[in-house]
Amino acid sequence: MTTTPDSVRLAGYVSVWRRACADAIALLRELEPHEWDAPTDLDGWDVRAVAAHLAHLESSLAGNPQERVSVPEGLAHVRNPMSTFTEMGVIARRDWSGQQIIDELADAVAVREAQLEAEPPTDAAARPPKTPGGIDWDWETLLSNRPLDLAMHEQDIRRATDRAGNLDSPAVAHCIRRLTPGLAMVWGKKAGAAPGQSLRVVVSGPTSADLGFTVGDDGRAVPLTAPPAEPTVTARLGTEDFLVLAGGRRPLERTRATYDGDTALGGAFLANLAVTP
Repeated sequence: MTTTPDSVRLAGYVSVWRRACADAIALLRELEPHEWDAPTDLDGWDVRAVAAHLAHLESSLAGNPQERVSVPEGLAHVRNPMSTFTEMGVIARRDWSGQQIIDELADAVAVREAQLEAEPPTDAAARPPKTPGGIDWDWETLLSNRPLDLAMHEQDIRRATDRAGNLDSPAVAHCIRRLTPGLAMVWGKKAGAAPGQSLRVVVSGPTSADLGFTVGDDGRAVPLTAPPAEPTVTARLGTEDFLVLAGGRRPLERTRATYDGDTALGGAFLANLAVTP
């Protein structure tokens, strides 16, 4: 089995991240003034908050000083230190214009591009000089998470402003690859599949995938190298519905996802599909 060298894999993440940044910035530049206040599927966040979050993270990673602000208690979507950190970035930019947010994001991305080009990371297990909120991430986690975050939030903004599109981007394909490992846990733990029971997940649309999972004798679900021929459940989702459900954006009944096979397991799998890290 051939293993991709760290330097090559990390460079691939950076390439996808660059494209995801460009796509997000281009989308933000299209928005009309009133669209910045449109609510998104994320609790407590409108389009401005989502864009502010993206600008905050890239600016922080670029090494820019960040304003220290207080996060009110009792916010339902603030549950841990990482979400507190991200909320600080949103609050600090609450009164910024859309153009200010776009400018900060674009400038920070340019700085980050120069940094990564000058000193490309080569060791996936090494710790980067900056991580969001100082979280204990290595280069693998940081660089694989950034295009995921950008693409998921680009789609949040697109849904909020009725601007569907870009579901065939490299970053969306990256999202599906990045989220796939979590589906095994959903099948084996949250859905409660038993040893020998298998799952096929068919994602169709601009970005597609055909995935398989099974539960071993030890009770642990694992991915298969090919979809099972006679799965216990076949789940069928469009690209957007996969992102919506895997990202915990909407409940199952607000999607067009379907399944064949065991009714209890199929329903439990799709209802518990949220796996976004």
